[in-house]
Amino acid sequence: MKTVDGDIFSGTKAVDEKLKFDSLKLQAWIDEYVPGAGKIKTIEQFKGGQSNPTYKIVTESKNLVLRRKPPGKLLPSAHAVDREYKVMTALQETKVPVPVTYGLCEDEEVIGTPFFVMDFLDGNIYWDLLLDNKSPAERMEIYASKNNVIAHLHMVDYESVGLSDYGKPGNYIARQVSRWTKQYLASETQNIPAMNNLIDWLPQNIPDEDETSIVHGDYRLDNMVFNTSNNVMGVLDWELSTLGHPIADFNYHCMGWRNIPELADEKFCKENGIPTEKKYRNMYSKITGKNLDEHWEFYTIFNFFKLAGILQGIMGRVRDGTAASKHAEDRGDQVVPLADAAWDLVEKNYK
Repeated sequence: MKTVDGDIFSGTKAVDEKLKFDSLKLQAWIDEYVPGAGKIKTIEQFKGGQSNPTYKIVTESKNLVLRRKPPGKLLPSAHAVDREYKVMTALQETKVPVPVTYGLCEDEEVIGTPFFVMDFLDGNIYWDLLLDNKSPAERMEIYASKNNVIAHLHMVDYESVGLSDYGKPGNYIARQVSRWTKQYLASETQNIPAMNNLIDWLPQNIPDEDETSIVHGDYRLDNMVFNTSNNVMGVLDWELSTLGHPIADFNYHCMGWRNIPELADEKFCKENGIPTEKKYRNMYSKITGKNLDEHWEFYTIFNFFKLAGILQGIMGRVRDGTAASKHAEDRGDQVVPLADAAWDLVEKNYK
């Protein structure tokens, strides 16, 4: 995978000392589960802050990727590489492009923690939604392809691909509001009136249009690999995937139109080959048949609230001394603007 925007978190490096493992034991596993791979030639670690350490394994005939749980004591539900493996394997025969998977190893004797192996995708990863180095026509192709993929993800019959137990069907929004309210209150570091208002308002205003699909949970441009025709050749990083509400998932994917000034400017979008938020929504509706107009702003309010809850959790860790970094504090500074933006949307659309 090649980065296109020169991000320091892309590419590979030598494996960190604490994340090394016995390559001979991995070789025996690859010989059994990856037919024709041959001998391992190199093992490198992908850069970046993935919660699950990720390695590029070059063998005599294949380029592979290994994702593992990190070593050490972990929260029981965190770093669920088994869930990532399960959903990507289930999607193999659908219209959602994912890397070919070869197996999940839960035997910690092999490399020390559970892991799975998949194909390495030799394509491009873009980090900047404005796609400065692309032409207007190329930008439209990229936006159309990622829209097409998330639409088809939400149309997969999760029961028929073996994912009926991948999450709780139904009441996703109510459960999420409850979850992030609890997280926010447990991590609270200051009184934020807008958050208090949202905690009261959201449970009373959930739209009566419950539905369930597979949701990615973090469907962002930089979690996709594109080929030279500007089509998505693989969706990565399924750690937050579950059964959830498709419109909430799609709305989260559309947040860039609300927090990037250029994307909020319809004239800029039209001049640069980027669909406006409305056009992008219509593209999704045309494929899925879903009407997004009536409750779209509710899902935007919900996702602002959810992001505020996530960031407040980081601030709680700063308070408790478990995330004492300048970056963590900077993220926490976004809680009040997110809450205020969400409450402004309530007052504008529901009062």
